Amino acid sequence: MNQIGVHALVWVGGWSEAECRRAIESSKAAGFDLIEIPVLDPSTIDIDMTRQVLQSVGLQAGCSLGLSFDTDISSVDPAIVAAGDRLLHQALEVARGIGANYLGGILYSALGKYSQMPTREGRANCVNVLRGLAREAAADGITLGLETVNRYESNLLNTAEQTIEMIDAIGEDNVVVHLDTYHMNIEESGFRTPVLTAGDRLGYVHVGESHRGYLGTGTIDFPTLFDALAEINYQGTITFESFSSAVVSPNLSTTLAIWRNLWSDGMHLARHARQFIDQGLRTASRSLAEANP
Repeated sequence: MNQIGVHALVWVGGWSEAECRRAIESSKAAGFDLIEIPVLDPSTIDIDMTRQVLQSVGLQAGCSLGLSFDTDISSVDPAIVAAGDRLLHQALEVARGIGANYLGGILYSALGKYSQMPTREGRANCVNVLRGLAREAAADGITLGLETVNRYESNLLNTAEQTIEMIDAIGEDNVVVHLDTYHMNIEESGFRTPVLTAGDRLGYVHVGESHRGYLGTGTIDFPTLFDALAEINYQGTITFESFSSAVVSPNLSTTLAIWRNLWSDGMHLARHARQFIDQGLRTASRSLAEANP
């Protein structure tokens, strides 16, 4: 019952018309229901063209981004917070325009390593901006997802518990927890507890391996993850995410420290991931049914 998605950076590093068509058509050919489109720079997305290609292929879309230190809404600098607020609303405009119902990622701070603890004032700035963004998104039926990431990519939300506290502070029903196995593997004590902690507020899941390569070839405990998702009857989107310097955009490649190629054939990687996720979900569902006859 879950929509299974794939990140656009499995296919392309930019979003020209040719890249857009290749990413969307490849996602459909590999058997996915949805493509996650990064909107780090919303001005690079041709909204009308993207919507038309999605509709012609019959594929759903979600959008994601991470802020920079120049647009960090958890800053104490009013000019930086205002710049981040503008960027988030521009990204929301892209999501709305292409027909996506999800905008997620590191919406709450910069995507990068901080040298200090978060401040109370900065956290309050973040909450206020996201509350306004959520209210605007709700008018178009768009959900916001706060992606919990590791300590080297944010100083604000590193665990599911912290993310729930932030969502409680925002106080809007269309803000959900976005978990990512790559980050959970670093910050959480396991893969079951954070899923159960998020519970019905879990709205999006990134499935990625510990080294960003082929699923099942690293250290992620996928059986426990899929069992936990079955346990809470998770019916939201599960999106495969993997990066290689052979494909990824240069700016994001350096930000995410993609220093080596773990794959070069995106189609082979994606089809393997689609089968891997399907098998994991089926096995977990069967195990839950056997345990609760």
